[in-house]
Amino acid sequence: MSDFNAPRLFVDDDLPGPISFDQRQTNYLKNVMRLKAGDTIIVFNGRDGEYRALIGGLGKKAGEAVGEEKLRPQTKRPSLWYAFAPLKQARLDYMVEKAAEMGAGRLVPVLTQHGQVRRINRDRLTANIVEACEQCGILSVPEIVDPMPLATFLGSLDGRALVVADEAIAGEEGDPIATIRAAGQPLAVLVGPEGGFSEEERALFLPRSHRVSLGPRVLRADTAAVALLALVEAAFPSA
Repeated sequence: MSDFNAPRLFVDDDLPGPISFDQRQTNYLKNVMRLKAGDTIIVFNGRDGEYRALIGGLGKKAGEAVGEEKLRPQTKRPSLWYAFAPLKQARLDYMVEKAAEMGAGRLVPVLTQHGQVRRINRDRLTANIVEACEQCGILSVPEIVDPMPLATFLGSLDGRALVVADEAIAGEEGDPIATIRAAGQPLAVLVGPEGGFSEEERALFLPRSHRVSLGPRVLRADTAAVALLALVEAAFPSA
């Protein structure tokens, strides 16, 4: 387990070795956490594992440290793909954070007929993903790709099992955990837009997917994300 009592930061530098902090990270360490030269923090880079680092100095716009003691070895990026119709910004921020926290290794924005958002800010979403990893002790940072049409996403699965949270079967009887478990791994899951899938889109994914109901109520897309990923965790516990 990560040491949650110490500040934890994602860095670009190779570990172990010297580390440079940008202005945002320096401000966080110096002015928010009130740290100084000689204090220790936890760092990771998504490649070399997790290290305890000794702060060398914190200036106005930059800082430095040295990664020294290895705390945890690097883990593989989770195999789970989480595909979703993009949402408006605040709810999209929330959704990608939760997807990272709940074990997605790849986030795929999927463009659908009833979706209201066609573009995403990848830099902003990546920053949200990194922050979630910093706070939750995650070592392998999930990737987020550019938006793609539903047909393109389906063509990229290459034998990967697909589970779809389909509002058309909301409230139907069945065991969603058993359905997900029967789909097998590696797995991709898909949550559609709040306007629902069109009949043409449903015709595309029906032959190659396992559909699950998330209960008797139609959920907002960000709520559906958490519900579906919780079911995946129940079907395939990561522990």
